[in-house]
Amino acid sequence: MTPPAPRRWRPSPLIQLSIGTHLGALGALLAWPQHWAVALAAVFACHLALTVAGLLPRCSLLGPNLTRLPAAACARREIALTIDDGPDPQVTPQVLALLDEAGARASFFCIGERAAAHPELIAEIVRRGHTVENHSQHHRHHFSLFGPRRIHADVAAAQHTLGQLAGSTPHFFRAPAGLRNPFLEPVLAHLGLRLAAWTRRAYDTREGDPARVLARLCQGLTAGDILLLHDGHAARTADGRPVILAVLPALLERIAAAGLRPVTLRHALQ
Repeated sequence: MTPPAPRRWRPSPLIQLSIGTHLGALGALLAWPQHWAVALAAVFACHLALTVAGLLPRCSLLGPNLTRLPAAACARREIALTIDDGPDPQVTPQVLALLDEAGARASFFCIGERAAAHPELIAEIVRRGHTVENHSQHHRHHFSLFGPRRIHADVAAAQHTLGQLAGSTPHFFRAPAGLRNPFLEPVLAHLGLRLAAWTRRAYDTREGDPARVLARLCQGLTAGDILLLHDGHAARTADGRPVILAVLPALLERIAAAGLRPVTLRHALQ
């Protein structure tokens, strides 16, 4: 598959409103400096809206954000399994084995520096028919506080690392914890990446009860869903097992019973 081409960045309505608000506030201050409090309040409200939008991983107010598969994929009864924070040398091979048994394909959103430490796992993910996508180079918890240059450096570094190891440049990006700011979308457009969120997440980095994780993922399960699990940073069950390994077999059975087919994001959107 050819590398994604850069695309034109189109400011979202909220970003356009923000730009207009800042310009309007500046003009008002120059014309009526005595009304500085009103101008400041307008700018503050604008920044608050941008912050809230960035804290909502499934929100599209800052730019395009994939939360469900397109209609054509739904018609084909497809569903997307996305697996974050790997590769993990103990967990990822077992996840791959479970996917193989079910004939399922998944999109692995990998951390660049972890991929570089375990290149054989990236090769194995690709060899088994899955895809490797971009989950940043370092997975910093304060990623959403980065400025545009640091966001570009981090995402581009992961793009290079993962592209070299997988033999195919990632087409999708998922921010650490799904949190972001208005500077991300222009960077993604420049790199030809699409932001991918999810329909439902497992919360399996902090929830160790497999039954609760499974119920969360299967609630309203239907064609077009994008499900999020973790092979890296996975929570442990009461007996110390990574929760994804306890949940995945039952989840794949539920998916098959519903007549759904797990595919990669790239396949679903081709």
